[in-house]
Amino acid sequence: MQPQVNIEQFGYRQELKRGVGLADLVFYGLIFMVPIAPFAIFGQVYKHSGGMPVLAYLVGMIALLFTAVSYAQMVKAFPLSGSVYNYAGRGIAAPVGFMTGWAILLDYLLVPSLLYLIASIAMNSAVPDVPVWAWLILFVVVNTVINLRGIRMTVRLTKVLITAELVVLGLFLLVGVTALLQGRGHGFSLSPLFNADTFSWPVIFGAVSVAVLSFLGFDGISMLVEESTGGSAQVGKAMRLALLLAGALFIVQVWVAALLVPDPQGLLETGSSTAFYDAAAVAGGDWLSHTTSVATAISWGLADTLVAQVAVSRLLYAMARDRQLPSFLARISVRRAVPANATLLVAALSLGLGLWMSTRADGPDLLSSLINMGALVAFIVLHVSVIVHYVARGKSRDLWTHLFVPLIGMAILIFVVVNANILAQTLGLVWLGVGALVLGGLYVAGRGPSVQGLGPAADQGAVKERL
Repeated sequence: MQPQVNIEQFGYRQELKRGVGLADLVFYGLIFMVPIAPFAIFGQVYKHSGGMPVLAYLVGMIALLFTAVSYAQMVKAFPLSGSVYNYAGRGIAAPVGFMTGWAILLDYLLVPSLLYLIASIAMNSAVPDVPVWAWLILFVVVNTVINLRGIRMTVRLTKVLITAELVVLGLFLLVGVTALLQGRGHGFSLSPLFNADTFSWPVIFGAVSVAVLSFLGFDGISMLVEESTGGSAQVGKAMRLALLLAGALFIVQVWVAALLVPDPQGLLETGSSTAFYDAAAVAGGDWLSHTTSVATAISWGLADTLVAQVAVSRLLYAMARDRQLPSFLARISVRRAVPANATLLVAALSLGLGLWMSTRADGPDLLSSLINMGALVAFIVLHVSVIVHYVARGKSRDLWTHLFVPLIGMAILIFVVVNANILAQTLGLVWLGVGALVLGGLYVAGRGPSVQGLGPAADQGAVKERL
């Protein structure tokens, strides 16, 4: 285990409690990504990929593995909470860091709302007597109470929840494969991986822009670097492991589901939100369909939102202590060593936005589009920050890691963004425009972003600025 970098070297005090190990980080990333995430969006991925969901998830995993390598490099240089906000700000320039943090904030702020909404709708369909708004309030209150009790309790509970998800997934795969062997479904085939009749790269990358929602959360591991017992190396390793494990699980489950869907042609036209549960019904009957749907509701509404709230509260905390957001968000609970105010604000925003979106028919689709676009833009800037920090400033000779990997990862992500939904592109630009106005307002108020407390990691030529 490498010696832990002292964050006081960057001008900060160690306020968050270190107590998260490698296994904890991997579990945290997996629960954030949700091992059964494809259950909820399988129909849309199937539709957008032309019946090749396996290829969409495979390309998505490869693209984000390049991104994980860039994350590992930047977390090694700047082992601070705040993720891409800190990496772009210190690796490129403070204003770029603010805009990148603003972009990823779109992802992090909206993810809990989306998860609560989807889970509440699913639970309402299972228990119609309890309205959607009541499920929303219940999920928000439970998760907030748990997160306010400290990171260790959050980690312990997520281990229990992820185990339950893996049991349900294992059950689906066992019953599904058995059904295929017995002649149900369409038999074993490579068509979910490649179908010459529907294949084109724009189609696949358009589907990746939807499938990437399942992977979002691996980057949240970097938010816990100030709480990690093993430092930045441990965080980088955990991100890669979580991505590989989740990617393998996603690929296997969508492959089996694609071979079981009752009406493949109809699914290509509708992208039904119940497609996975319909496939489960073909394999095992109504009991398996209900089991997978309830598991989706609980995993999205409790497990995933639990860690999503942790990640966004750490981002708000990091930006607030740099005076880029109101200072009350940087306050730490003395007793629990967690950013309590930021956690409470996330809960309030999630509840309000979730209740509002529950009144719109397109609420889940609108939130998904915004979330994916914010994350993809931030990931692209992350790759740029690696090149600027290590190659342009540090004159690194490791060109594979510090130049070619970021360039490849950036090229893939740009292609995904170009082929994404037009609405997502438009709303993403609007959000960035609002961020530019906020940035201008900060400069007018004399609070323009600057990089605080640069220490040894800045010796490679980074600009030395202090608030």
